[in-house]
Amino acid sequence: MANIRDVANRAEVSVSSVSNVLNNRTDQMRPETLARIRQSMLDLNYQPNRIAQQLKTGQTRMIGLLVPSIVNPSFAMLTREIDRVAKANQYRVLLGNTYRQADEEQAFLEDMFAHGVKGVIVVATAMDRPHFADAARQGLVMVNYDSLMSSDLSKGQPPFDSVSMDNVEAGRLATEHLIQRGCRQLAFATESSLTISRSHKIEGFFVAAKAHGLADRAHVIEGTAEVAYGDAEMTELGRALAAKILQASPMPDGVVAINDALGIGLMAGLRQAGVRIPQDISVIGIDNIPLADLVQPPMSSVIPPLGEMVNIMMHRLLTRIENPALAPEEFLFTPRLICRQSVIAGEPSPGE
Repeated sequence: MANIRDVANRAEVSVSSVSNVLNNRTDQMRPETLARIRQSMLDLNYQPNRIAQQLKTGQTRMIGLLVPSIVNPSFAMLTREIDRVAKANQYRVLLGNTYRQADEEQAFLEDMFAHGVKGVIVVATAMDRPHFADAARQGLVMVNYDSLMSSDLSKGQPPFDSVSMDNVEAGRLATEHLIQRGCRQLAFATESSLTISRSHKIEGFFVAAKAHGLADRAHVIEGTAEVAYGDAEMTELGRALAAKILQASPMPDGVVAINDALGIGLMAGLRQAGVRIPQDISVIGIDNIPLADLVQPPMSSVIPPLGEMVNIMMHRLLTRIENPALAPEEFLFTPRLICRQSVIAGEPSPGE
């Protein structure tokens, strides 16, 4: 295996010149010298010792990403986008599945410190837990995704950025679409463990129902997951909730699912029971995962501007790693509706 001295000898330069290339200190280097060093690295298949570089510089080109469960398609889609933007900025992503459990979160934060990670994106979890504040005090830069600050935390200056879709608007937009298409008996299907983002989506559901005089016809139908908050079992939970929806009296004719994975499972359970979608019951999800367009019928959904959200998260994370004194901010993004065939074709809204 080639080492840095082999590269220097092949390129006919000093070891320090090769080190300058590895550490992006090439502004004073002649272009032909830089090209010769890079070609020598390729010829020798040279792989620099990243751990040694980290020990020398105290820096690592890695960011952390904590998600409730990579099995959940919404979080898998988010992870892919974060990895894409991180690589474009020459960073690697160190991933941790936390299942929203405090002990798992704390253990992963300790791992981040051990690996020299300076910045972490924390997805859909309660950021008022003390281990996050402790990590921030120790210098870890964090961005909180899809879980707006609680009222208690927001009274003071939070130690991390917050980036979220407007979940109240997402719930309202999905419900409004059902109502505009003629649905009058409404249900919101969710896992029973309520996070801030789940509560906000339910709030939007009731806002829309109340605005149309349907508050007494709008109900939340819950299922309880076997593990934690159900992030890894949303599809199965949705299938199980089909029975509860069919037992409701009166039976709903329009259902908002907390996310697309639960909505896809719900549609499978309804079809298995002989229910026609959307003729008997309309279903709409939230998140617009790729599978939503592949099921039959294709499922309507509410989509967050994921690309924009990931770009701002990475920008804030890398900027505040370089400038820790920069004050954290809160960013709220507006979702939009994607119309497919899982909602009955009633009277369309203006502009559709």
